Amino acid sequence: MTPSASEHAASGFRHVSVLLDGAVDALIHDPQGSYLDGTFGRGGHSRAILERLAPEGRLLAIDRDPQAIAAAASIEDARFSVERGEFAHLGEIAAARGLHGRLDGILLDVGVSSPQLDDPERGFSFLRDGPLDMRMDPTRGESAAEFLARADEAEIVRVFKQYGEERFARRLVRAIISRRADRPFERTADLAEVVKTAHPAWEKGKHPATRVFQALRIQVNGELEQLDAALDAALEALAPGGHMVVISFHSLEDRRVKRFIRRHVRGDTDLPRGVPVRDDQLAKRLDAVGKAQHAGAPELAVNPRARSAVMRVARKRS
Repeated sequence: MTPSASEHAASGFRHVSVLLDGAVDALIHDPQGSYLDGTFGRGGHSRAILERLAPEGRLLAIDRDPQAIAAAASIEDARFSVERGEFAHLGEIAAARGLHGRLDGILLDVGVSSPQLDDPERGFSFLRDGPLDMRMDPTRGESAAEFLARADEAEIVRVFKQYGEERFARRLVRAIISRRADRPFERTADLAEVVKTAHPAWEKGKHPATRVFQALRIQVNGELEQLDAALDAALEALAPGGHMVVISFHSLEDRRVKRFIRRHVRGDTDLPRGVPVRDDQLAKRLDAVGKAQHAGAPELAVNPRARSAVMRVARKRS
């Protein structure tokens, strides 16, 4: 990680792009090609991509966070364009620009960004008190506070178990339901304190509300459904030989990426056992490029949040 990877939004919140050099190296195989950054964030990856592109190259960036779109306005480069939207719709966005099926590479840096975590007003963090929001696009959809106010016990338990892998989900939800009967949750610190008090077994080095906040964030933003849709769309939007680079930050995401790549490397494996079939009949659409990559010690020293990052790369078959 080089110092140039650090970008600052107008608000002053610092963002360090994860696996910057490795991601750009894996993505760009033709400097004159067309590329898509599906998660602009604060532009660390986009700026590094532009540094590597030839004058004929082209980069389209997407983000659903209006603050990210505002940050993108600082890039004055004729090769660059940005679109506000969800990366699940990257195929439609690329098609509108005449790039569907013609992209030489697509980068997806999945999950929440550092400025979103660090800004208390966004409501993502249990470490800083703020409105209990957690929406990546705060102009749309249901906030975390609204979800906790209207969902029944069974639904909240499902979310905590499925998206947070919280083994004490039922116990924590009972405490939440009991408290909300007196007054609804509106602040992050309030929810974190209730969870902290009710949690019977804290993990060493981890705040007891970590899994609950992860689960709520994934629920509110539809993150796993978004990822599934984005992977499918990326495969179709890539040109033959195009590279797909995906950086994820927890096992729920990485398992989906791993299975997606494996499924398209192997081809159609849903055929009945014993049916004779040639390789060219299996519709193999991807080749895996190398193994999963993780941040090294130098990057972790600068950016501890990179410790959970996993990068996987695949190439679309011709």
